[in-house]
Amino acid sequence: MSTRSKEQVDVLTEKLRITGVTIVGEPRTTDDGYFESVILDPEGNQIEFTI
Repeated sequence: MSTRSKEQVDVLTEKLRITGVTIVGEPRTTDDGYFESVILDPEGNQIEFTI
């Protein structure tokens, strides 16, 4: 999912963490220049929040 800012990635990740969602990739800048975090949905699929 595309977000508007790094701060939005951080906020979404923290809100999901508080609700018990599994975070498999903490917010970070990737080698190709994206800022992202990765979570698992209830079915075990990875979802990326990216800017």
